[in-house]
Amino acid sequence: MVDHSFADLSLAALYDTLNPWGPGDDFYLGLVMSAGSVLDVGCGTGQLLRRARAEGHSGVLMGIDPAAAMLVQARRAAPDVHWMLGDMRAKLWDADFDLVVMTGHAFQVLVSDQELRLCLRAVRDALAPGGGRFVFDTRNPAARPWEAWTPDRAREITRADGTAVRVSHEVRAVRGGPAGEWVTFTETFEADAWDRPRVSTATLRFLDGEMLADFLAEAGLRVVEQYGDWAREPVSSSSPEIITVAAALAP
Repeated sequence: MVDHSFADLSLAALYDTLNPWGPGDDFYLGLVMSAGSVLDVGCGTGQLLRRARAEGHSGVLMGIDPAAAMLVQARRAAPDVHWMLGDMRAKLWDADFDLVVMTGHAFQVLVSDQELRLCLRAVRDALAPGGGRFVFDTRNPAARPWEAWTPDRAREITRADGTAVRVSHEVRAVRGGPAGEWVTFTETFEADAWDRPRVSTATLRFLDGEMLADFLAEAGLRVVEQYGDWAREPVSSSSPEIITVAAALAP
């Protein structure tokens, strides 16, 4: 799941435990290591850029996230990466980056047309002319992944102090239409040491490949490649992901 709940410092410290390194991270790391300058939008705790720096990336690495608690974790681990609080409206971008990424389904928190358009236009402005690429992932709506977000599938993780935290999700509403699907759900954290559970409510937007391409084109971007999983298989109705590689349209 994405990191809607992690504005709390104690929960932000759990984020990497809940989201351990996996095939998607390997996919993005390969792209980052081959790019001279990289912007990670919705970087969270900065796990991707931290790893890239640790593995020898010597170029410009910048992460931006609206959750201050997440950036506290990022700065502690990698003070030599530039971390920025906010979203893509935080500054004016001027073709600064060879690669812009949005990992961990962060793209899906852009729930309105206006948010999507503002973000994508800013991404277009941030890309270097010529070879700049924007790479992001979304869950495939055709696979209906939210049907598995039920309380009986709760996970239990262990905090640094050895105490257990139980994490569960529950879908509250699904609203669909010609402009995509919107899924509203709760994320609940429970621990014996807490006097009450910590609960947040969030909404994600699901867009299919055609709708993604339309929004990208409107912002001056074109789809170069799309994959259905981290092994770069084609997108099908059963694919878990829609992984998109986009480039700037010629002026």
